[in-house]
Amino acid sequence: MFCARHVFRCFKWLERAGDRVTGAAGPYFVGLAVILQAIGAASFFTVIQPSLPLRWLTTPPCVLIALNLFTHYYYVCTVPPGFVQGEVLQPGSGRLWASPSQRPSTGARWSNHGIPLLAASTTMCRRCGLMRPERAHHCRICGRCVMKYDHHCPVNLPAGINQCVGLNNERHFVLFMAYLVLSTFFLSILGYSQALEAVGLTYSNDWPYMVPELAYVLTYMLSVVICIAVFIMLCWHLWGIARGETTVEAQDHEIYKRIAKDRGDNFVNSFDLGRSANLRLFFNIGPDGYPWYTLILPLRIMPYTDGHSWARREGFQRHQGIQEGEELTDDDDDDDNT
Repeated sequence: MFCARHVFRCFKWLERAGDRVTGAAGPYFVGLAVILQAIGAASFFTVIQPSLPLRWLTTPPCVLIALNLFTHYYYVCTVPPGFVQGEVLQPGSGRLWASPSQRPSTGARWSNHGIPLLAASTTMCRRCGLMRPERAHHCRICGRCVMKYDHHCPVNLPAGINQCVGLNNERHFVLFMAYLVLSTFFLSILGYSQALEAVGLTYSNDWPYMVPELAYVLTYMLSVVICIAVFIMLCWHLWGIARGETTVEAQDHEIYKRIAKDRGDNFVNSFDLGRSANLRLFFNIGPDGYPWYTLILPLRIMPYTDGHSWARREGFQRHQGIQEGEELTDDDDDDDNT
């Protein structure tokens, strides 16, 4: 028992050290991500795009995908995730902001798609001592509580964002992954013949493109790997969104299911309104949200809630299957004090 406790503490120390290293290196990962995306775009538009048929028809979709890729990455890196003690996100009025399908009724600031929003319960964070609403978690790298915390992303993906993914930027994160998958997929499929040409597997010895052959081959190979890896991550995130839970909540809910099962009960996630409604609320599109074209144009929109109230299943005030006080809190490393 004594040995196991020291092994556990050792792993905790290594985990914290890794957090500090990745947190400090975050800006460099962002710079590397921008360079890789720029090289990929240059490879596509100078090597692949000129050889596409009907260029007048195929060029606009390619430009739109690239524009969404870079813009959503910029948003997810610069839009604050939504800190409990911080400035509240305000809707903008510039050209980069979309207009909602319908203006909220007088006195209502957030759209709710006809679904009642219930005030979130609050708890005190044992790390920073702040009162925080339900679904907020403490990020040990940022040292702050984040609304609807999903994860901290310093090196996640081949394009780290150097901040948390939370209420205000989670939508941009998912759309960035979607357009990253699309861009790398088309580069991998449409650039296959040029890749064979670059490695000398064709009869042509001429390479008339601006991008060096080695750079193109490496970019092509990286695109194939990124497409597969990020596609898996995107599917995982979309599956969680369709179930009405974040990455952290998905782990917590597995524990809640075991707790409920032990007492002969069933756990029910009160935030799960059904796949269609969950996806609609997450992307905030629909009659009372924003138009569907906000999914294909790189525009800013507001989340459907301010994080202090949430849409729940009809008839549910809280999760079923767990009792008050059984909710998991952040990992407070209490073993350090024993």
